[in-house]
Amino acid sequence: MASDKPKSEPKLANEPVEIDASLVRQLADILNDTSLTEIEVERGELRIRVAREITAAPVMQYAAAPVAHTAPPVAAPQAAAAPASMPSDPATIVSRSGEQVKSPMVGTVYLQASPEAPSFIAVGDKVKKGQTLLIIEAMKTMNPIQAPRDGVVLDILVGDAQPVEFGEPLVMLEA
Repeated sequence: MASDKPKSEPKLANEPVEIDASLVRQLADILNDTSLTEIEVERGELRIRVAREITAAPVMQYAAAPVAHTAPPVAAPQAAAAPASMPSDPATIVSRSGEQVKSPMVGTVYLQASPEAPSFIAVGDKVKKGQTLLIIEAMKTMNPIQAPRDGVVLDILVGDAQPVEFGEPLVMLEA
């Protein structure tokens, strides 16, 4: 009886445990056939965990968006803000004098509080300092973007539910 006790503890530390390769293959097949990222099986003292690493494909889609914004500066290097203002008519933006309200973060811009609600602003609206112009969703948090001063909205440079980058112009206020 005394010989059984010492064998049970060192068995895990010193003796190799035989692993059933077909069981590991079956577990891997289950991962491939389902949307699971990890599966674990325990039989007595043997525990097998099979996991796979998932790469974030949506990140690659967002990484492609800035490339489209970087192409226009070659054609129109007049202003540093030109690539970010490409969603609107570039000729109109260059000819207008005004102050750009730029995005303070990366996220998704929304022009109204909810799909049924009216837009926060429209072209031609008079706005007061601190008034919400639009909101940017970043990491599941809604961040109001406020008017830096009193003025009139000359142009809204982004569309609803559009991804935006840090420093991208959002709204043009009359100078």
